[in-house]
Amino acid sequence: MADTDEARLLHGRDAPKRATMLELVFDVVYVAAFALVSMRLAANLTWSGAGEILVLLMALWWTWTTTALLTDFYDPEQSGIQIIVALTMLGVALMVVAIPFAFSTHPIVFAGAYVGIHLVREVLLATLLRGNYHEQKRPIRFLFWFSISGIAWIAGAILDTPLRAVLWTVAVVIDYLAGALRYPTPRRDRIPIEQYEQASPHIAERYQQVIVLTLGDLILVPALRFASHDFTLARTAAFLMAFGATLLFWQIFVFATAPLAATTTQPGRIGARATRLAPFTHLVTIAGVVAVSAGAELAVVRPTGPTPTSWAYVILGGAALFVLSRTIFEYAILGPAGVADARPGSGPDASRR
Repeated sequence: MADTDEARLLHGRDAPKRATMLELVFDVVYVAAFALVSMRLAANLTWSGAGEILVLLMALWWTWTTTALLTDFYDPEQSGIQIIVALTMLGVALMVVAIPFAFSTHPIVFAGAYVGIHLVREVLLATLLRGNYHEQKRPIRFLFWFSISGIAWIAGAILDTPLRAVLWTVAVVIDYLAGALRYPTPRRDRIPIEQYEQASPHIAERYQQVIVLTLGDLILVPALRFASHDFTLARTAAFLMAFGATLLFWQIFVFATAPLAATTTQPGRIGARATRLAPFTHLVTIAGVVAVSAGAELAVVRPTGPTPTSWAYVILGGAALFVLSRTIFEYAILGPAGVADARPGSGPDASRR
């Protein structure tokens, strides 16, 4: 690792502006993650089950978004960063296989992998950046906060189920709140807003890619169920409705992708606001897709008969979450006037088309 000194680790002009192959492979693990989360929600469609799924989804998503920020701030083609991403991918894979049993028989696998990912990553980064006190402050901030939340994660894995849900909820709230507050750390201040203003086209592309992969969950999960049951007309119709929902969500997402991607990479406050807001709004987007996917799975398995209220909640509520998240993100970044100007077919040249 002699070629990865602290100066070359940073994402400079020569660093790739597109996602690397390793990052794309990393995202593939999340295809399995979102599918298992959807299937677990469909298998336990209760308020407590939904709460457990939300905690697991938030942990998985926070791991993804912190890794995306890592490869945007540092050069993802440097061997040290690639090793960190590969280790993170291994940890996420362990989290994924533990999803069905995270709140029952194997909580320590999920919690241990999550805590290990963040602690090991920040320790390795701090080691790679040794000798550069200014740059080393960033991983130290992360290490400080993930050490605090890690106590709650591990304690929840050791203790009984009722306390586990409470402690893991507290832990994930700590992680998200620390991120929202820019990781304020004793003697290290917080992440300067200027670092968020340095976002590159790379981070915008990463968010687009993961949402597209998530939309694939709307086809994958119902397709798996469809393939294991008889091909009836009603079941075929349910599957086609899930496919149609995928296209509609894709259109809603793509409709605003270009202007939002542009604002994410603008210098100054607009770009910083987009970079800071994206992890939270895109979590709601993914939660919406996961909910609709769970409902689509249930509809494919039992396409006829009475529709339970819980099914309507996940299908209609998930769709509402998807639309709401996109709306909030657009208006928070662009404002009403900016959204109107950024729409395809709008602007001074629209009449010429």
